[in-house]
Amino acid sequence: MSYHSPALAAPTIESVIATHAALRANTPLVQCLTNVVSANFMANVLLSAGAAPAMVDNPEEAADFARIAGAVLINLGTPNTAQVEGMRLAVAAAHDAGRPWVLDPIGAGGLAWRGSVAAQLLAFKPAVIRGNASEIIGLAGLGSHARGFDTSNDPAQAVPAAVQLLEHTAAVSASGAIDHVVGWVADAQNPPRPWLIKIAGGSAWLPKVTASGCSLGALVAAYTAVASDYLTALVSAHVHFALAAELAEATAKGPGSFATAFIDGLDAVDADLIRAKARFEASAL
Repeated sequence: MSYHSPALAAPTIESVIATHAALRANTPLVQCLTNVVSANFMANVLLSAGAAPAMVDNPEEAADFARIAGAVLINLGTPNTAQVEGMRLAVAAAHDAGRPWVLDPIGAGGLAWRGSVAAQLLAFKPAVIRGNASEIIGLAGLGSHARGFDTSNDPAQAVPAAVQLLEHTAAVSASGAIDHVVGWVADAQNPPRPWLIKIAGGSAWLPKVTASGCSLGALVAAYTAVASDYLTALVSAHVHFALAAELAEATAKGPGSFATAFIDGLDAVDADLIRAKARFEASAL
């Protein structure tokens, strides 16, 4: 799949169900070059959702592993010199091997060094970019008040920045109370153009669980390994994540029990639940 191949149709409930089934059937191997805070929770999220995690981020092995992984996640949460070198090697190898990779640009708009790292990585054309609204605005260089680390911006405010970032990628998401996803669609009647998908659901407890957002990036990477197109992959990951959070909230008593129930919820999501409970709408921009 080309890094800029548009979706042939906007995602639907049925295409999300088919992509979820492909994830379960194929158990994609996801290489995670991520921050020190997120690794354990992220690995559990991937295992519960139906993927296989591998936290290989050292420069000596990152490129070799990227060539055999189903997909690669790059998370800029706590970068250091050695890890960043591993990231550069991994995305170059993934690009050359035709493996999708996902960029989670934590802090890229707020700190100069990691911003320069993110800019260098963009040259290798991520399949998808995923962040919260402030991170997407910061990465695109829009808005002098975007700090890049927090969630102070509403996802709707990030849509212009996300569209701008489609120069580098097939699809971009800004997560929040209502996730906003943009990506290229080219149907039989129209040339490629950006579409906006708004995804409702989730839980207010998600931001109270360390590494929940980072783990969404890993789940996105897993879906890029099996989906027919990267926009459908991105929407499918957000839907899966939101439904698992709703299941968890129904039984949890607080953030701690929610985290455990959320891992269970990722495993429990199935086609019937997606068909009954998924809530999203798509429109051309």
